[in-house]
Amino acid sequence: MAEALHKLAGWIHHGSTAGPLYLIVGLGNPGKEYAGNRHNVGFQCIDRLARVHGLEFRRQRFRAVLAEGQIGGRRVLLAKPLTFMNESGKAVGPLSRWYKIPPERILVIHDDLDLPLGKIRLRPDGSSGGHKGINSLIAELGTRDFARLRIGIGRPEHGDPVDYVLSDFGRDQEPAIAAAYEMAERAILAFLQEGIERAMSQYNNNGGR
Repeated sequence: MAEALHKLAGWIHHGSTAGPLYLIVGLGNPGKEYAGNRHNVGFQCIDRLARVHGLEFRRQRFRAVLAEGQIGGRRVLLAKPLTFMNESGKAVGPLSRWYKIPPERILVIHDDLDLPLGKIRLRPDGSSGGHKGINSLIAELGTRDFARLRIGIGRPEHGDPVDYVLSDFGRDQEPAIAAAYEMAERAILAFLQEGIERAMSQYNNNGGR
């Protein structure tokens, strides 16, 4: 009886994971010293996404830490590159090739200085906008045709933008960024279930530009 139940559980598991695999990537820098940085919103957002949907980052492959499972009925591979931000493509390129995931099933989450704090914006493709992590992905994937979810961190009024992105959010900024992660989770769900165009129509009117 126990063996039969085990086989049934296995059948249910394999049946539930049928369908194409999506790659969701959060960009950031590895290491505790960077964990709370503005530049690490991709890591922070994908950590929350995994937690909400009961997924765990359990293993490493191709210089990335990975979580696998389902979100919204879709098979997903969540990835956090361990290459440091500017070489993120060296993890994502091999992952996409090994798992045979085409660009149209890739979504990359990253910070954006040119969006107001806490605003999000989806885009289906395009240039890097000067973001070095996205530059690396374009080079390694050989295409600009992959979706992005930009999370606004705002631009500093004074000082070096590099110092700004590599510093932590102020306590007064935390509610705005937490709300952005909640909205990002819903936008990712829409991307998975309805596609990038429908997701954009629903979530790009949140005050982003």
